[in-house]
Amino acid sequence: MPKPRKRIFIGLIVFTVFLITAVTVGLYLIPYIGLRNIHPLAPQVVCITMGGVVGLLIFGVSLLILTLIRGREIFLAARLRGIVIEVLFPIMIVVGKFLGISKEKIQQSFVEVNNLLVRAKCNGAKPKRILLLMPHCLQFSDCAIKITSDAYKCKACGKCKIKDLVELAQKYSVHLSVATGGTLARRRVAESRPQAIIAVACERDLTSGIQDAYPLPVIGILNERPFGPCFNTSVDISKVAEALEFLAKGSCESAVDKPQPGTA
Repeated sequence: MPKPRKRIFIGLIVFTVFLITAVTVGLYLIPYIGLRNIHPLAPQVVCITMGGVVGLLIFGVSLLILTLIRGREIFLAARLRGIVIEVLFPIMIVVGKFLGISKEKIQQSFVEVNNLLVRAKCNGAKPKRILLLMPHCLQFSDCAIKITSDAYKCKACGKCKIKDLVELAQKYSVHLSVATGGTLARRRVAESRPQAIIAVACERDLTSGIQDAYPLPVIGILNERPFGPCFNTSVDISKVAEALEFLAKGSCESAVDKPQPGTA
């Protein structure tokens, strides 16, 4: 699988900002004469308001692009990640469809951008608070062992990557969980209350999982599908190991560790 390119997402963001700016200017110019009839200062008030909105948008996008280029936090990286996940990504899907860019490519680029923002903000997590969240389709299809209840039941036959993942989890003393779908995955996250997650899945499940888990930092790794989707899939173990090495170096500030409003 070719490496996802963040420039797709960046390009879509820049195009969207240009589009919003053009629409904003149009909305201002069209009723300009009518605004004067309401109040002599009305055009100026509307101009300042719209200019402020466009200015903040351009500033935010510029900050996001600079953070992605430098690969480390400059200012408000965590907030920028929230804006990307909750606001920009849904817009990018619509704009990408209009421009003829496939949803899968945008999702791949989104995962890459998310990972860069997580790495820019997150300096690591305590090993016991890292969750390795894997899809059930990584398991060899003919295996009789039920690993969704306990991944460590794996007999290490080597026919799939579960053996390697168990070894990684034991080496770094992190929690490994295998889920059959989004509902079970969300339950495992709620039960383990991790500081950070390393998740493997397809484009669709990774993007929805990153959105569901926010504000938890999630490093997403796309699975490999030599036999098609959801059947005997695989993962590059070196990518998982590298993500573990990165997270194990320090401590991530997570929303689950912060006191919630109204609690003592």
